[in-house]
Amino acid sequence: MPSQVKRLLLLFAVAVVALILLRHFLVPKSFGRYGHYRADAVGAIAASELRYSGHLVCAECHDDIAGMKKASRHAPVSCETCHGPGYSHSQDPTENKVSVPSGRERCGYCHKYDASRPTGFPQIDPAAHGADEPCASCHNPHQPELKVETPSCEACHTEIARTLSQGHHRGLNCATCHGSGTTHQADPKNIKPGMPSSRDFCAQCHAENAAGPKSASGIEKAPRVDMAVHGQDYLCWQCHFPHLPEARR
Repeated sequence: MPSQVKRLLLLFAVAVVALILLRHFLVPKSFGRYGHYRADAVGAIAASELRYSGHLVCAECHDDIAGMKKASRHAPVSCETCHGPGYSHSQDPTENKVSVPSGRERCGYCHKYDASRPTGFPQIDPAAHGADEPCASCHNPHQPELKVETPSCEACHTEIARTLSQGHHRGLNCATCHGSGTTHQADPKNIKPGMPSSRDFCAQCHAENAAGPKSASGIEKAPRVDMAVHGQDYLCWQCHFPHLPEARR
């Protein structure tokens, strides 16, 4: 018999013996009882502390919220994905509360831009989107589709509406700055929307002593400037794009 064949047989015999020894000393005794699985793991899992209850248990008490979520894009997302383990809450909801995300970080786990995510998946740049406000201030987590305040304007000005939804001015109705009401909608080619023509218009909300127009929301949070020196004689929209007015340097 050639020497190389002898060496191959020896290596094969060593490998078989090593496999037998490894199986004897390292493979759990219960492995294989239920197929390619460690049978003792079933009991270990059953004896572990329950932490999650599942969305069906949540729906038993929160059927209104469950119905809303079921009809939204968040339907596949389990309640406990956002609210954390809920078994103890389901057993004693008075003493054990689930967490309620209140900032922006939790939503970013799924919606912060990532090139590896599928095309069409909603993604945003947290530094530019929503003006650092909590996501829930615009999106109901159980029905996150954003409701545009002026759908009639959005029908023609979709891109502007999307841009506006990301900035501080998103709480304003289009007519607050553009006027013209329904006349432009009835005859858009011949009746153009109004456009602010002076710094005084922006000063209604942003001057140091501004009271704000009646239709403006969040006027108390509006950034205030000294109109006499801020921007000198430039019109406000020469530096600030009105639909996304955060200054860009």
